[in-house]
Amino acid sequence: MLYAMIDVGSNTIRMAVYEIDSDRIEMIMKRKNAVGLASYVRDGIMRREGIEKVVEIINGYNEFLNDFGIYKVTAFTTAAIRNAINGKQVVDEIAYRTGREIHVMTGDEEATFDFIGATHNLVDEDGLLIDIGGGSTEIVYFENRSIKVKVSLPIGSLSFHTRYTGIHILPSASECNEMRAEAEATISAVKEFQEVTHAQICGIGGTFKGAMALYNSMFGLPKKNSRMEVKRMTDILWRFQREHELTQQDKILLMKTVPERMHTFLPGLIIADVLAKRFKSMHIIFSDSGVREGYIYDRIIDSEDFN
Repeated sequence: MLYAMIDVGSNTIRMAVYEIDSDRIEMIMKRKNAVGLASYVRDGIMRREGIEKVVEIINGYNEFLNDFGIYKVTAFTTAAIRNAINGKQVVDEIAYRTGREIHVMTGDEEATFDFIGATHNLVDEDGLLIDIGGGSTEIVYFENRSIKVKVSLPIGSLSFHTRYTGIHILPSASECNEMRAEAEATISAVKEFQEVTHAQICGIGGTFKGAMALYNSMFGLPKKNSRMEVKRMTDILWRFQREHELTQQDKILLMKTVPERMHTFLPGLIIADVLAKRFKSMHIIFSDSGVREGYIYDRIIDSEDFN
């Protein structure tokens, strides 16, 4: 069976097409549009320009899906629209103009699907799952492959960039310090994680994917490497602050590894660094599966309609 998922995220809007067979899923194609939807939220209101972009992109996806006769489709949105004051009006208008019902995924649902998708083939039985999105950060602590604590934090890579960096692509040292202070205050206020320490972190989502590509290139590691040493993240955070003039090598490095996330990879890494140090984690393992795959495993493969 061919199944399509449309993910209206805070940084990007994606359409992924999967082949689903019994308990096996394979993503066979993906389209991605870097929109930065969270940047269209002003004073808690999703602006007209953001709505128009979502409608245009989903209608473009609809043309492809209709031409290929793919009618099993799920569309959902996360923090950018979920946190907007006018979120319900936004999804209603998008549904009316595209014919696609948009499920507004709660932070709890997002964390749960992240966990299911990322840990399906994960070796570690215990650890922390972290997904740093554009407008929120989901954290799941699990033991024996069972969720013990999950939380959605109102901090994200794009919201940090918009709030602290403004018109510049890379943040200054002082802006990085402001982001770090907010991230530290936010995680310190979450009492559920007070006893969690020395936990293995599994990172998912675009922030960690871009960071992993940059990390491997910077330190001469193979592209397939999925393990990042936390102590080396400081080198990345220092090297690309705005005060440091980029060398030609640095410019090429950014354009090759994080072309669509140049403005958000440092804010996202700051959040990752704060979390890793808070939990005294030595390494971060990257998983390329997450919320979309988790949704498929939980809501489609396990559903009565599928079986």
